[in-house]
Amino acid sequence: MNKVKELAKMIDHSILHPTMTDEDLRRECEVAAKYDVASVCVKPYAVKQAVELLKGTDVFVGCVIGFPSGNSAIPVKVFETETACKDGSVEIDMVINIGKALQGDWDYIEKEIAAVTNSSHKNGAIVKVIFETDFVTKEADIVKLCEICTKVGADYVKTSSGFGFVKDDDGKYSYEGATISNLKLMKNSVGPKVKVKAAGGVRSLDGLIAVQETGCTRCGATATIAILEDAKKRFGE
Repeated sequence: MNKVKELAKMIDHSILHPTMTDEDLRRECEVAAKYDVASVCVKPYAVKQAVELLKGTDVFVGCVIGFPSGNSAIPVKVFETETACKDGSVEIDMVINIGKALQGDWDYIEKEIAAVTNSSHKNGAIVKVIFETDFVTKEADIVKLCEICTKVGADYVKTSSGFGFVKDDDGKYSYEGATISNLKLMKNSVGPKVKVKAAGGVRSLDGLIAVQETGCTRCGATATIAILEDAKKRFGE
């Protein structure tokens, strides 16, 4: 596999902004197909459409669950997972209950991740578990989440939703997303069968290469065109 293809197959092309219309979905699925990325990551109602739009391509359809704040009850997340899989999703990106993680209710978190993981696997999908590291910031908590994901058999651990905005003292919102230090920590804290996905803030070719070098095999991106056009210039088509 050449370098451009290798990088393209790291990308989960995100089609998740709240304002996106069906026409936006169509356009972004065309981008995903053109650049032959790993997958598209879409909102639950859009799974059927994305599957239809990407028929005949090698691009997988993934769906977010409990997105973006992770607040749905466990049975709701399971139902959402089952629905997405029935609609054709083969990848599930779930947001954990952030408050439960911050208060150290690890029994709840394990039950939740296990329930969605089991539902995903039963329906032939892989699962990526979103920690939302702009909120869950303590290293010990991130390590604990990695241990739980390893224990229950999740396929990926993932940094962020892309929408975990932290309100600052001036009333404005800031966002960091995937950091190299967190990605290294996660890579070193999961078992050998669990992979790492970077998400949030990776908007350049150098950024994608940097997360790849930490051991990430997937990366969420909206700047797919810019990243892969730069890759073609740098590495040749």
